[in-house]
Amino acid sequence: MHAEELAQSEEDIFHISPEAVNAYEAVNILNHSNTFAIFDRWGNIYPHGKMLHGIYHDGTRFLNKLILTINGQKPLLLSSTIKEDNDILSVDLTNPVLESCNVVDNTVHISRNQFVREGAYYEEIKCLHFGEKESWFDLSLSFYGDFKDIFEIRGIKRQVEANKVTYKCNNEKCCTLHYEGQDGIKRQSIITFDTDIDFTLKNDRAKFAIKLTPNTPVTICYSIRFITGEHTHPVISYFEAKASIQTELNNNRSFFANIHTSNEQFNHWINRSKVDLLSLLAWTDQGQYPYAGVPWYNTPFGRDGIITAMETLWLAPGISKNVLLFLASKQATELIPGKDAEPGKILHEARSGEMANTGEIPFKQYYGTIDATPLFIMLAGMYYERTADVELIKKIWLNIKAAIYWIDEYGDLDKDGFVEYQHKAENGLTNQGWKDSFDSIMYEDGLLAEPPIALCEVLGYVYGAKKYAGMMAKALGEEDFSIQLVDEAEKLKKLFNERFWDDKLNCFVLALDGKKRPCSVVSSNPGHCLFTKIADEDKAKKLADTLLSKEMFSGWGIRTLSAKELKYNPMSYHNGSVWPHDNALIAYGLSLYGFQEHVLRIMEVIFNASLFINLQRLPELYCGFDRRSSEGPTAYPVACSPQAWSVAVVFMLLQACFKVEINAITKTIIFNKPQLPAYLEDISIDNLMLNGTSCRLNIKRLQDDVGFNLLQKPQDWEVIIKK
Repeated sequence: MHAEELAQSEEDIFHISPEAVNAYEAVNILNHSNTFAIFDRWGNIYPHGKMLHGIYHDGTRFLNKLILTINGQKPLLLSSTIKEDNDILSVDLTNPVLESCNVVDNTVHISRNQFVREGAYYEEIKCLHFGEKESWFDLSLSFYGDFKDIFEIRGIKRQVEANKVTYKCNNEKCCTLHYEGQDGIKRQSIITFDTDIDFTLKNDRAKFAIKLTPNTPVTICYSIRFITGEHTHPVISYFEAKASIQTELNNNRSFFANIHTSNEQFNHWINRSKVDLLSLLAWTDQGQYPYAGVPWYNTPFGRDGIITAMETLWLAPGISKNVLLFLASKQATELIPGKDAEPGKILHEARSGEMANTGEIPFKQYYGTIDATPLFIMLAGMYYERTADVELIKKIWLNIKAAIYWIDEYGDLDKDGFVEYQHKAENGLTNQGWKDSFDSIMYEDGLLAEPPIALCEVLGYVYGAKKYAGMMAKALGEEDFSIQLVDEAEKLKKLFNERFWDDKLNCFVLALDGKKRPCSVVSSNPGHCLFTKIADEDKAKKLADTLLSKEMFSGWGIRTLSAKELKYNPMSYHNGSVWPHDNALIAYGLSLYGFQEHVLRIMEVIFNASLFINLQRLPELYCGFDRRSSEGPTAYPVACSPQAWSVAVVFMLLQACFKVEINAITKTIIFNKPQLPAYLEDISIDNLMLNGTSCRLNIKRLQDDVGFNLLQKPQDWEVIIKK
């Protein structure tokens, strides 16, 4: 079987079809850690259409129906919005004509305040009558849970028959939806009402007898707890849960330095990005880990977590620390082909849903990634530079050495100095770089590459990993090992620039196949070779111009694949679309080589794209069509949003503009010829933590320069501004 046919037969089953959602339906998304919810604009969940709506927990949809009606009719929508802190969905409704109750239309205001916390959903429904007479009507809330696995909703057919959901009325104010999976785990949704209003609870519906005196509100509160196995959640009221939101937000904000600019739209982007990222932080035994994205990837991913940590490292080093500890704890220690696991390899993803537990999908704890392992080492080195936290490096040093061992012994399959991948798991991922769709690695004639495959950006990561590992080895007193690692890195850099550079393309080739034939196409992957600095200086300038050429630059960012390539499709997942995180890494790499005009151009178009996108929340990706006048970027129908490494983009783009390097080992902050765009006249940074002490400064754009006002810094630190 040809590589293309083989890849399609193995990989298509995990492709998320655009038909998985009704793209024309506007939705509101709430998420908190391991729980997220997708509602329509009324705050309802309907069990029809493409069936994406629901409340999910631990990879399972616990609720697929939640519908509010007034006298059996759908209320009229006034507006709905997710509040600025990304915590509460606020929905304003009013009544249609209720002839039997003598209630005129648009006289009853019905407000819904909805939010999720870890393992629970809370709602307050408030009714207020603006008419002149007393009124009465029935308010009904219908609910149900199908307990479907997220992969079944994605379109994967079950290999076993699911059990039935059962309903039990516990008492007059509480009921339970119960499901026992084929994995032997019991899952329950426990609905508890907290109200003094008369109501009945029967047949998956709560019916409230509402009697309204003019201008006197009536309130209904309830909660739904999602129980997996023996885990339990305490029963707390709506108001107790709501009060905990602000406390948690304040605590989590201490992760970040604060940035405020003279541009209010840019400030909104920063704030939205921050609260979105905080909502994706999930508690683990090693601290809070950034889950990849809602809805499809609300779970730990190695690559995504590492890159998110890199994007936020200069402002929020605590995230990087937790990511390193979590991934070290999940590092593979044995050879398990069915999981693509090898000693020293870093996790690709972990799942806890029914289909992962039964083995219907391979992702319960899966290691099919070629890049997470060198990226893990890079992050450790970058974190050490940023914090001088040698104790953490000592704690994970054996994990770092195991990762280096994996690179040399398992990553380099044919011992030619390049790291390659070829999946071993029967139903694992065919392509194992960040572009992991089945058709993302190809030759110039459009045919798919034959494995094993050596990706250009992965070799950059390996170079960076060995450079950073050499630095850490030296700090820990392992001088010989340090010299060896740095020497290996330099040899790799020389070999890479010789074998991967293509003068005709003015670009590094995408990859080499199993026979060392080049995949001579222009793609965004080589841009990551700037981020790791494996690219020679002379090649970097040519590559920078290629990346921003008209074939690669859509006007909304750098495409994943050049428009001149045979496989180019601006509506594809990886072959012509625009990924914000990809652009951020490239922009940061461009700044390391001093190409600030390129950096500012990328930052401007990504910022402008955010202005056209709902909530200014950058999605996982958008289509790669050329920019059209007075229009925003074209949406990709099944993109995750929020997505951790997308919402963190703004922080790395700012770092690239500032050209800021924070080195806690030398206790220096260096701004190396920074430039500010025209739309950012003034920027204030405070709570920038430097070994436990805060730094505050102001940056101002001048006519031909950038001015600095240092307000606070640790006494033993030096701030250096190069112009």
